[in-house]
Amino acid sequence: MIIAVASEENKGLQSIAAHHFGRCPYYVFIQLDKEKNVTDVKTKPNPFYQSHQPGEVPQFIADEGADVIISGGMGPRAIDWFKRLGVTALTASANTVEEVLKLFINNQIAGAESCNESDEHHHHHH
Repeated sequence: MIIAVASEENKGLQSIAAHHFGRCPYYVFIQLDKEKNVTDVKTKPNPFYQSHQPGEVPQFIADEGADVIISGGMGPRAIDWFKRLGVTALTASANTVEEVLKLFINNQIAGAESCNESDEHHHHHH
């Protein structure tokens, strides 16, 4: 199984976990065996970091063989793209990629919380 985690840095498991799925500079791809032991870790730059069209990043993640994508937040369209590509989209809040991985391994991530643009940017209407 391969888990992709959105990342702010190119430091493998020690990388700071990213809050935004599509706008992070890196993804850390973690290979797990059946017992959920880490067998491989690769960090790849996000080829669409500067700008991306809907679906480009999910396709990149799927093409890298990921079964699961985890990030701090993800829009509803991205979650939908991943569903269509057969990749499980999850959201988790943690400081490092390693902490995100621990949450995943311990089944402490429930699912994907889609972040609405308006909520994300704190628009308050009175």
